Amino acid sequence: MAGAAAVDVPAPAAANGGACCHAAKGPGYATPLEAMEKGPREKLIYVTCVYNGTGINKPDYLATVDLDPNSPTYSQVIHRLPVTHIGDELHHSGWNSCSSCHGDPSAERRFLILPSLLSGRVYVVDTATDPRAPSLHKVVQAEDIAEKTGLGFPHTSHCLASGDIMISCLGDKEGNAAGNGFLLLDSEFNVKGRWEKPGHSPLFGYDFWYQPRHKTMISSTWGAPAAFRTGFNLQHVQDGLYGRHLHVYDWPGGELKQTLDLGDTGLLPLEVRFLHDPSKDTGYVGCALTSNMVRFFKTADGSWSHEVAIDVKPLKVRNWILPEMPGLITDFVISLDDRYLYLVNWLHGDIRQYNIEDPAKPVLAGQVWVGGLLQKGSDVFYGDDLVKKGSHMLQIDVDTEKGGLAINPNFFVDFSKEPDGPALAHEMRYPGGDCTSDIWI
Repeated sequence: MAGAAAVDVPAPAAANGGACCHAAKGPGYATPLEAMEKGPREKLIYVTCVYNGTGINKPDYLATVDLDPNSPTYSQVIHRLPVTHIGDELHHSGWNSCSSCHGDPSAERRFLILPSLLSGRVYVVDTATDPRAPSLHKVVQAEDIAEKTGLGFPHTSHCLASGDIMISCLGDKEGNAAGNGFLLLDSEFNVKGRWEKPGHSPLFGYDFWYQPRHKTMISSTWGAPAAFRTGFNLQHVQDGLYGRHLHVYDWPGGELKQTLDLGDTGLLPLEVRFLHDPSKDTGYVGCALTSNMVRFFKTADGSWSHEVAIDVKPLKVRNWILPEMPGLITDFVISLDDRYLYLVNWLHGDIRQYNIEDPAKPVLAGQVWVGGLLQKGSDVFYGDDLVKKGSHMLQIDVDTEKGGLAINPNFFVDFSKEPDGPALAHEMRYPGGDCTSDIWI
């Protein structure tokens, strides 16, 4: 679960975001292109760091890393904010307010939302008072969430133009997938209820992305918490405890309109993103186990369909748990100009850049290797002792004109040397927003 090494794959130029075009200015930028062209380069990044499951009996924490090459603490963790409990398992994070609120001058990107996958708590962190040393603002308790909504296992958080915060939850408090759905918090982080209409819960939960101009939200399906919280077991896939579907919802109404069965080429669909241009009616989902990027798109009759856009072939191996090793696509990002898609093959160990100017026909434009089980000395990144050695964080420099990737030799954060012991670094967030935190309306 929370063991993926953190790899910084920055979007071109700035990593900020923006929203609808209004004279008044709230957080972010009016358009994705404006964010890319006018946003300043970030000097800090926030990284969720996990101790749960490592044998170190300490709370997970939020690390602040210095990204400024002119700073004396460049490429170092300069602050650590521990959460209040042990065993939370921080995964993803999101903002209280982002580019979807750009037209609201009263909105401010101030609080980072940290859902805790296993405990069910949601931490709210103040990053504005001192961006270099964030502080804990509020804890939304799991008991409060479960009592008012029946939800547990919170994962992905997105801010809404209304000021509310929406969080996907992967099950009920007992870990049953049948109880999953979407939690709403108000602007003061009080539990407001569930977003989806009664009886319209997805089969499984994980990630989601909304595209208001097409009145659509699409969510992906990982698996049942009762299965994944004890570690991945391939038999559970065959037993139907993991997903292979996308769910298409009416936005903002919360009615489940369509379920797309991705079949055997779409096992464990995880991260899901629309193109940033809010007028576009297409996007991608990364299917981890089958290592495919599946493109979803609206058809002429208004329904949604899908096709495999990128197929990472498994490799024949020896001395592994299976005769063939999948790439295991764990995450991907889309550049703010919708020209490039970047994906990570967690097991193979490569990062890829694809030109998606024709979204149906991605073209490989860059590739760099950063470890993986195929490389000599791979235990640094992906071996069985990852938990003991902790994660590393890299910066990948991107040629945004012609394509191409290269490891920045000057940036390297070694989470094996953390004060309380080796930590597992997970998702990252720029203070000004980035290409997976901000949605344009």
